[in-house]
Amino acid sequence: MARDASVFVHPQGLCESDDVGPRTRVWAFAHVLAGAVVGADCNVCDHAFIEAGARIGDRVTVKNAVLVWDGVTVEDDVFLGPNMVFTNDLNPRAAIKKAGADLVPTTVRRGATIGANATIVCGTIVGEHAFVGAGAVVTSDVAPHAFVVGNPARPIGWACECGLRLPDDLRCPGCARAYRLDPAGSLRLDRP
Repeated sequence: MARDASVFVHPQGLCESDDVGPRTRVWAFAHVLAGAVVGADCNVCDHAFIEAGARIGDRVTVKNAVLVWDGVTVEDDVFLGPNMVFTNDLNPRAAIKKAGADLVPTTVRRGATIGANATIVCGTIVGEHAFVGAGAVVTSDVAPHAFVVGNPARPIGWACECGLRLPDDLRCPGCARAYRLDPAGSLRLDRP
């Protein structure tokens, strides 16, 4: 399968995968390995690395120096901040080589944001429209729309679909979406 002609790879970028969607851009010193899947309209910035077995959805921003390993799935419309990193092995040893089913999968759901220098430990799910603050270390699942910070990451509030942190009344000051907490403690859109 040949890569779509609209895919841009900078002369100093390396894209070995043919499974890259239309209009995706791979910038200088970024490396996309054969076997990686990258969707349409993505922006893979300088020094990013996407390993074989990683899956990136459509309209994903992969900022500078992001590392996406085998077993990581990133859904559509996700923002991966500069220098954030995923893991895929809970007990790595240099002498023990692991691949495929030996690795622990991680998923970042649609619309989530991962801040600069955050670490996402494998085996976790970052929920839809969640917001992981800069430098956070995610060691357990992040609820949809949760705003988490720290090491280990802990919830400190909620995030709107537009990315702003929600005030106590759960009405976004930017886009005016209103949310409510359901009886299970999950955030739901009340009215657009």
